[in-house]
Amino acid sequence: MNNDYIAIAKNTLEIEAAMLREAMERLDGEIIRAVEIILSCKGKLIVTGVGKSGLIGAKIAATFASTGTPSFFLHPTEALHGDLGMIGKEDAVLAISYSGESEELSSILPHIKRFDIPLIGMTRNNASTLGRTSDVVININVSKEACPLDAAPTSSTTLTLAMGDALAVCLMRARNFQKEDFASFHPGGSLGKRLFVKVSDLMRTENLPIVEESTSLKEAILALSEGRLGTVMLRDAQGKLSGLLSDGDIRRALMNESFSLDAPASAYATKNPLVIDDATMLASDALVLIENKKIQLLVVTDKTGVIQGALHLHTLVEAGIS
Repeated sequence: MNNDYIAIAKNTLEIEAAMLREAMERLDGEIIRAVEIILSCKGKLIVTGVGKSGLIGAKIAATFASTGTPSFFLHPTEALHGDLGMIGKEDAVLAISYSGESEELSSILPHIKRFDIPLIGMTRNNASTLGRTSDVVININVSKEACPLDAAPTSSTTLTLAMGDALAVCLMRARNFQKEDFASFHPGGSLGKRLFVKVSDLMRTENLPIVEESTSLKEAILALSEGRLGTVMLRDAQGKLSGLLSDGDIRRALMNESFSLDAPASAYATKNPLVIDDATMLASDALVLIENKKIQLLVVTDKTGVIQGALHLHTLVEAGIS
């Protein structure tokens, strides 16, 4: 059997894209009303649905929750067996059913309406049980499923998911939801790390390889090896940073005819190295400095130049700062 899987995949995407375009063209004021209902909700947005609609609903609820709209998914069957009490009078409900006639979902609709809880329905049929019961109906009808049998939910689930995203983005704009807000909901994510992790959280402060600037090169090399930072920091009589001696500095010094292990380390060190005097700087900003200057180590001092710590490029990489 010689199937052209690339052609099949392209056709699937073309069908689903066409269904999205059709839905885009028929968008009306119902999406505005849905946004207004959710914005005015003082409680949470409860998303519910059965089967594939339930799976899509769980993702939609997660998207809402991470973008500033308190939300969670409630399965209609669980609601019928006690969890209906999770829906409060100040909440709103987003119910999803392509046919609008899902038995489990239809069973909880009277209970939702009894408490006058705003109900947003996502269905293909406004005349269905869900359509008639809802305060707002977002149409998710598709003229063709991507399934070759036109049976398995494919285009319809894609459209439902996209409508959920559209609602979430509308709400983000309405609430002026910024990347800092998003990061606060994702402190462990890459964005959260870029916006919240500071130099002070990652810099090394103990057992730093620090020697006096008058220390011999031989002793400085021993300190460099023990320090495991690839660099030794030199300080002057006042305890302030006066230079850095790296592996590269030593290799370059070996080419000098006057090279001597007994010479002071300061004779071969890099003077006036790049430092920062604010440990509250974002680690992501520190990474930019390190990359722009093509260095491995960034020394942190106080406002007077006294060494407080050191931040190595490898530490930033290991912490997932990008």
